[in-house]
Amino acid sequence: MTESPEVFDRQSLRLHRDRAAEGIAQHDFLFREVGERLLERLDDIRRVFPRALDLGCHNGIVAEILSQRRVQGGAVGDLIQADLSPAMARLAAAKGHAALAADEEALPFAAGSLDLVLSVLSLHWVNDLPGCLLQIGQALKHDGLLLAAMIGGNSLPELRAALMQAEIEMEGGASPRVSPFADLRDMGALLQRAGFALPVADVDSITVTYPSALALMQDLRGMGETNADRNRRRAVTRRDTLLRAAALYGERHGDAEGRIPASFEIIYLTGWRPHTSQPKALRPGSAAARLAEALDSQELTAGDAADPRKAGSGMKNPGTAGSHQQKNTKT
Repeated sequence: MTESPEVFDRQSLRLHRDRAAEGIAQHDFLFREVGERLLERLDDIRRVFPRALDLGCHNGIVAEILSQRRVQGGAVGDLIQADLSPAMARLAAAKGHAALAADEEALPFAAGSLDLVLSVLSLHWVNDLPGCLLQIGQALKHDGLLLAAMIGGNSLPELRAALMQAEIEMEGGASPRVSPFADLRDMGALLQRAGFALPVADVDSITVTYPSALALMQDLRGMGETNADRNRRRAVTRRDTLLRAAALYGERHGDAEGRIPASFEIIYLTGWRPHTSQPKALRPGSAAARLAEALDSQELTAGDAADPRKAGSGMKNPGTAGSHQQKNTKT
């Protein structure tokens, strides 16, 4: 695998989370909402996962949801919690499960030691996502499951546009103010590249309203989700730039009551470590039944289908000439 560029400043990300830990309970609504939606996907899986990992656990929301969850499908046994931030890991440990500080880019878990890996809104900060997925796959047992949710690239378009315009107006130029995130179109391929079987990547959206853009920015800070792009401007954003951005945001998107929307794109990833028991596609030509029989029609070779005289003779109920009623013809 090629070396991935260092897009994110992981040390700054850890400091952001450490700083946010003390007041995270007042700002964890998005983690909680996405965590509940992710764990609902276990309802369709009728099996037990004896040992699970919550990767990027924040303050232990997944553990809390699991303790309150009425099991309908997949059941989770022992849960290990891990977060880049030691302060977050300490909070998570208070939820009654083991917790440790660990970097998603260097997982400290033995090969084949986990049955399930869960991750709620953490993997979008990983520089080498293919490498991280590969490590997760190696840590899973055969037929182990990855369920993850991450912020997608179409998140916070309103804030991006307002900050860029305000910075151009007030400071004569723009710098990255919202970190870049993953694109849904790439995620299924990344799961396959990392060796996962039955990979699925799908997307959901969540829109939250705030009294102002400044309240949104404060909430992002309280979540530990402020910009960690290596190319970001290191100086503190000027107050007049922030006020101008808030004004632009309100003018463009505010409702009758002055509240503004914030749009989050959430990408969900599902993948299994390969196992012989998993369903596989049949070999070409190994079908037990013919499509022509199901359609009550005559099967033609590709050459015959190209001949309009033979194609017409193979139809059970051909239409009249020029009627375009070509039904039940297999080509």
